[in-house]
This record gives sequence, C-alpha cells and structure tokens, in this order.
Amino acid sequence: MMKILLVNKFFYIKGGAETVYFQERDMLKQAGVEVIDFSMQHEKNFPSDYAEYFVSNVDYHKSSNLLGGVKTAVNFIHNAEACKKMKALLEKERPDIVHFHNIYHQLTPAIIKVARDFGCKTVLTAHDYKIACPSYAMLRDGKVCDACINGAVYNAFKYRCYEGSAFKSLLLSLEATWQYIAKNYQAIDVIISPSEFLRGVIKHTLPNSRIDVIVNGIDDSQPFDNIEDRGYLLFVGRISPEKGIETLAKAHQMMRNKIPLKIVGHGPIYNELIEKYPDAEFLGFVHQGEELDNLIKHARTVIVPSECNENCSMSVLEAMSFARPIVGSRIGGIPEQIRDGIDGALFEPGNAQQLADILDDLAINPEKAQRMGLNAHDRLCGKYAMRDHVQALLNLYQELLSKP
Repeated sequence: MMKILLVNKFFYIKGGAETVYFQERDMLKQAGVEVIDFSMQHEKNFPSDYAEYFVSNVDYHKSSNLLGGVKTAVNFIHNAEACKKMKALLEKERPDIVHFHNIYHQLTPAIIKVARDFGCKTVLTAHDYKIACPSYAMLRDGKVCDACINGAVYNAFKYRCYEGSAFKSLLLSLEATWQYIAKNYQAIDVIISPSEFLRGVIKHTLPNSRIDVIVNGIDDSQPFDNIEDRGYLLFVGRISPEKGIETLAKAHQMMRNKIPLKIVGHGPIYNELIEKYPDAEFLGFVHQGEELDNLIKHARTVIVPSECNENCSMSVLEAMSFARPIVGSRIGGIPEQIRDGIDGALFEPGNAQQLADILDDLAINPEKAQRMGLNAHDRLCGKYAMRDHVQALLNLYQELLSKP
C-alpha cells in the first residue's frame, strides 16, 4: 500500500487551499492510500491520529515587543520545532512520498529538506503566488504587482507590501531572500500548479524546477432535481478590495434590468460596502454545506469579479457543480476555467459598465443562463472532476516511486 504524508499548516477549513487539501485527503483514502497528517495545533482542528506530532500554534498577528519580534523572525524563516517533529514522524511512519500544501511562515519550507534528506519523494501544491511573491498575492495598494517577480524581493520591504508595516514587510523580504539562499524549493521533486498562469509565474522564479499543471477538482455528482433559478445574482468570497466586490456593487447599481444581488462572505470592507450599496443584500459569512449550496444552486449566475490574479478558483468550480453560469474577470487563471460565451462570460477587471451589460443580458435571458450553466457542468465533468484530479495525483506518485 502506498503511504503518503500530507502536510498543511491548518487542519481545519480556513480557505480554498484547505478545501482542496481535505478533498484530496478523503479521495486518496478512498483510493486505498494510507494517509498520514502533519500540521499545526489549533482549537478548530479536525481529529487526527497524528495530532501529537503537530507543531505548536503560531500566530504572527500577535507578536508585538522587540524580543518577540526577533524570535518571530527566526521562526518565520526556519521553524526548528517543525523540523524536529517532522523528522520524528518520518522515522515512525516511513512514508513513500511527502506532499506539501500550504506550509509557509508557520511550518516553513525548511521541512522540505527534512523530507528529502530522509529519502522521501517530495511534491508541493502551490495554492498561491508565495514562491514568487513574498506577500503571496501579487498585489500592491490593491493593484496587481509583479515587482518582486521581475525585479528583486526587497521590493516587498520597499513598498511596505504587508499591511503597510515596515517590519512585517522586511520580514517577508528576508524570508524570500533566505529561501533563495537555502534553495528549499529546489529540493521538491515536482511542484503542482492548478493553472497554467501560476505555472508561468513560478517558472520565472524556479526555471529549472519541474512544474506540472493538475487543475483543482470537485465532486461532479451533485443532483439536479432541486436546482431552480430564482433570479438573483450571487457572489461568494472574501469581502476585500482585490476581490472586486465594489466593481460588482457598482455594476449592479448601473443595471437597466435590475435583479437582486446577494453577497456572501466577510472581510475588511464589509461594513463600508453595506453603507455605500444599500441595494445589495449582504448575507455575511455562510458555512459550507446545505445553506451555501442552496444559495449557489438557485442563483441566475455566480460572479467572480476578482481584481487579483486568481489561481484555479474554487468559486468557479462550485458554481459549475450546480450547473450555474459564471461571470468572471479576465485575470489570472479565471479565463482558463470559463469559456467566454459558452460557460458564462468574461469582462475586464474593474470595468463596472462592461460587467453591468453582461448582467443585464443574463437578467432578461434566463434560458441563455440555463444553457451556459449546463455547458459549465459539462466542462466540470470533462476537466475538473475530483476523480480525475485524484487519478492524476496517483499517476504522479507512481511515476515518482518508479524512479530511483
């Protein structure tokens, strides 16, 4: 039986990366793979047989005094406890492959070489731009930025990229510089990128690394019997500037054939947008499960108006799974997911008028929306089905294990 150690710093659903991580974990188990967990301690964690090996909880948002800052800086770059506990777990379980997901800052990429030196094959799924961009998101002052990718990583400090803080931004630049010196990412056998766009970004930083595109997967067996278009627009995600919510709210105001707009999620500009856009219905945070599924399956269309470089958006895939058309911005990996005019529509990021025109068209053409939604579901089954995602992973694992 193949034995895989799956590594992610959060062992509860915190975001899209964790959704992918736990889906993979469940499907690998169903495929007969023995799965071992390595993560960080947290009160929200799901149960695990390996929790005793989990690393002490680290919360970098709480470090304040200078001594704490210096200690924070060291752990931020190289977490010695994580390296020690991973080595102990490797010695006990002896996995064939260690598959890393979101490990930055808390577990740190130092653990990659621990696995490699132990003799394990190593895989890392890149869920964001961290390998190339010290602050994860390729954003500066709410706009797309590639200064560190095409220049030097000290730009993160120069432009105060993280919360406008000189200290935190310096820490990010130092950490990125250390990774360049330590070559931890070069110790990975294969980096998995969920989109061609992200693959290109990482290739710029790691030109000699093997980077395979394996798109995110999702369950494509959702029943269709209770899906009913109730004539509203839907956004699901973090309420922050780079997600393009304000552009969506403006577009909704500009619509000639206005239908309701429901906005699900929370974030830093939530209260500000509620005041500015009273016509939109802000529902706050909704837990994943039946309540959120019902909101998606009854929408006329799901909108992903991002103004940042999305990777392989789970919001798009969730809409596809319920045969909903998607209106998305033409940025990052989104155009790889949505075929313009077939599964939905694409618009230029930040262009509220263009978005309003698309939404107006769908507001008065429910049959068109339904047709696009069915096309989206067909695309999901053909390209983004979870079983195909897991089979691609298993094929990669087998290939790695066949090599000396």
